Amino acid sequence: MVQELRWGILGAAQFAREHMGPAIHAARGNRLVALATSAEVNAARFAAFCPGLDVFLDYDAMLAWDAIDAVYIPLPNTLHVDWTKKALRAGKHVLTEKPIAMKASEFDELIALRDETGLLAAEAYMIVHHPQWIRVKELIEAGEIGALRHVDTAFSYDNSADTGNIRNKAETGGGGIRDIGVYTYSSVRFATSAEPVDLTARVKIENGVDTWAQVVGEMDGPTGRFTYSAMTSMRLPNRQEVVFQGETGTITVSAPFNAGVFGVAAIHVRDIAGNIRTEQWPRANQYVLQVENFALSVATGADYPCPLEFSRGTQEMIDRVFSAAVEIG
Repeated sequence: MVQELRWGILGAAQFAREHMGPAIHAARGNRLVALATSAEVNAARFAAFCPGLDVFLDYDAMLAWDAIDAVYIPLPNTLHVDWTKKALRAGKHVLTEKPIAMKASEFDELIALRDETGLLAAEAYMIVHHPQWIRVKELIEAGEIGALRHVDTAFSYDNSADTGNIRNKAETGGGGIRDIGVYTYSSVRFATSAEPVDLTARVKIENGVDTWAQVVGEMDGPTGRFTYSAMTSMRLPNRQEVVFQGETGTITVSAPFNAGVFGVAAIHVRDIAGNIRTEQWPRANQYVLQVENFALSVATGADYPCPLEFSRGTQEMIDRVFSAAVEIG
């Protein structure tokens, strides 16, 4: 049994430097020990919060190193599947950024390889580890707002000026649906255990990637059938919100995706009489919680909160959105 999970990061992405690297460094029972990067200058930014890192200028060399147990992969989307496989075959547990795959069918080999090696492989979908979303799921299942009838989701930001960003490039698997649709779709799947039964989608395309998308449809699950609407955009000001509307009230989720960055994580429960109850989690760090849960699953065999099977379901929904998408001007 691993007493302390020793991590290496495969690629010096900005997100790894600003969020996941510090989270691994801070998480109990975990230690960040290595970084693989194509340019040594990138390592200095990681050493600022985690001095003493071993730096590799070759990705395969880090995977072959016996002094790490797990790998975090924040590479461009199109590289996720191949490097996840390489990490598993090298005997490492692996946490890969979302979307871990470009199509749902690519999950099958990942799941088979995970089972064959007995290692933990997962998509880095952090919000399911946050008490905010765990509480939303509990309230919906308990019937706090009655039978669920409609869910609205929205997530937008503007990166139009950053033309070199991988999210603005088709060749790296960019686009808003893959980058943030994974939140507006999967958060609802997590909270309701429902799956889409009917979807329509309208998208705006620039240089081969979707910069705006509106998805409308119905979902069905243990809470019954409800209508669903999701808007994602990489060309609008920052916005993120989810509203669950039931027969006897609503749950509004504030800062649902970038808790602590966009704003304070909170939920606002409004009953049929208009009374509002607010619950907040100002100190919870979902990235740290994600790493700690990952290490716990490795150490004890406990079920991981976001297994590949759940992530496959989200990718199936993304695939359906692309299949249904109609381009508009």
